[in-house]
Amino acid sequence: MRRYLALRALAALFAWAPLAAAAASPDLPILFVHGNGDSAALWETELWRFESNGYDPALLSAINFPHPMARAADDVAEPNRSSTADELAALKQAVDRVLARTGRDRLVLVGSSRGGYAIRNYIRNGGGRATVALAILAGTPNHGVFALPFKRTNEFNGDGPFLEGLNHPEETDPGVRFVTLRSDHDDKFAQPTGRFLGYPYVPTFVDHDGPALEGAQNIVLPGLDHRELAFDRRAFQAIYRAVTGQDPAVLDPVPVEQPVLGGMVSGSDNGAPTNLPLDKATVELYAVDPDTGLRQGAPAYRQVTGTDGRWGPFTADSMTYYEFVVAAPGYPTTHVYRTPFPRSLDCVELRLAPIDAALAKAGSVVTLIRPRGYLAHGRDRFTIDGTEPPGVADGVPAVDQVSRSFDAGPARSVPVGLNGARMTVRTFPRAEGHIVFAEFND
Repeated sequence: MRRYLALRALAALFAWAPLAAAAASPDLPILFVHGNGDSAALWETELWRFESNGYDPALLSAINFPHPMARAADDVAEPNRSSTADELAALKQAVDRVLARTGRDRLVLVGSSRGGYAIRNYIRNGGGRATVALAILAGTPNHGVFALPFKRTNEFNGDGPFLEGLNHPEETDPGVRFVTLRSDHDDKFAQPTGRFLGYPYVPTFVDHDGPALEGAQNIVLPGLDHRELAFDRRAFQAIYRAVTGQDPAVLDPVPVEQPVLGGMVSGSDNGAPTNLPLDKATVELYAVDPDTGLRQGAPAYRQVTGTDGRWGPFTADSMTYYEFVVAAPGYPTTHVYRTPFPRSLDCVELRLAPIDAALAKAGSVVTLIRPRGYLAHGRDRFTIDGTEPPGVADGVPAVDQVSRSFDAGPARSVPVGLNGARMTVRTFPRAEGHIVFAEFND
């Protein structure tokens, strides 16, 4: 393989040793950078955890890349997909805004998956050596999802020009401290075969240690999947310790009585999700009974978005389950049931998408979604209406949502559970353009 493999194995043995001595200042701004197809909303639990451990909320923010999906070829334009240059430009602007707003001259960047590419590109090619004190890369496929002599201009190709440029002549940059977080073997994008790329018997020439970097502090978090490397409690502990040099006092968000919520409505176009504001979208919030899913009275909040796509602020109750109802021309009416919000958040992003064609004939559809982690048999317990729905293969965790279809008929209550958390949703007729999600915070 490559010369870095043996060095990474040695570095993993000393992963935690230099943390306290080399920590960044705890009063630096932190900008969280999401991954491929994602949004700022995925960072909500990490934002809450930092706040709950005394980190100044004014120093915490998360970027929304306008077009979060990567192109098939980095040098060929695709509608609603971004190049590495697009991501670099957007991140540079976001960093400039954070430094101007906070009055600091350096900051910490924390990236999930593809977000780490933007961070490394900014540091190497966008002036980030002068502004970044610490770069934390969680599950970033730093040596590619594959390293093959075809699809060379795909940014995820470890043998392509983009990653070759970041990994040579050195894999890290002087003046910036780098920390990587990787799984031992459960990251679906750090696998020796192309199973999750549609080529199960083709070697990728990338192994489980693909996210590690020479010159970085490389931390292994056993058993975590690709998304959990950024959002799991153990990931937070590693991130917090890298930033402050100390272990966090608490790993779960400390609730406040009346959290204030807000965010943006976005949509999908040409088959790609976007983080672009959606105008004239109607957002309604209902308090619901967690045992029945039934609404408890009239809407607690209602707003039609303007050109900025923003909704809120809405003062919630930290013990209440809510149903978000989002409607916009050209999209199904989307019902998103959420477990309670323990703290305030201004990035509750509501993204609309067409109905999955595979579910078009169902009377109604309920989808369990776990945005900050994947689902695995044996490791996770996930049920819709008391049974485990199909769609999760054995082995490495690889999907973040599962659906169950119901016959047409009167509305009914459907219990949904995930790893000890539970909520109850109501069915709505798919034929009338409704879809239902049960979204869990973890």
